Amino acid sequence: MTAGQHNLVLLRHAKSDYPEGVADHDRPLAARGIREAGLAGEWLRDNVPTIDRVLCSSATRTRQTLDLTQITAPASYLDQLYGATPGTMIDEINGVTDAVTTLLVVGHEPTISQVALGLAAPDGSDDAAAEQISMKFPTSGIAVLRIPGSWAGLELSGAELVSFHVPR
Repeated sequence: MTAGQHNLVLLRHAKSDYPEGVADHDRPLAARGIREAGLAGEWLRDNVPTIDRVLCSSATRTRQTLDLTQITAPASYLDQLYGATPGTMIDEINGVTDAVTTLLVVGHEPTISQVALGLAAPDGSDDAAAEQISMKFPTSGIAVLRIPGSWAGLELSGAELVSFHVPR
């Protein structure tokens, strides 16, 4: 990795359950989600540079997903990432210090896919990954982007989409 380059990892929460009488924000993971969140953590450890920082939605299912990945980087649980617009998520990413080389953001659809595709530059991005994301960004899906400059300077079409993986 060259100086000033950063890695952005976007993880959609794992499959959630729909218990009766539980508010959307408080929905837990389903059994499948528990298994797949662990698989996501394995894939991250095997395929992504060490994660230095995590921004995670405050929702129960995103918190559980992060816990089950066993990623131990310092995490911030943000109410503003629950139901966030793409602009809000990018604003949060822009606020990260450049000492963070690899950032993991754990969030929800449709924002995760919109941010991944919005940041992906048309030149240099993996076209197959972008096509997969545009068709569906399933639960536990992981998009990896390379950022050539600072977090603060990240803007639309300002990153290279390098991979997309769905752990199953």
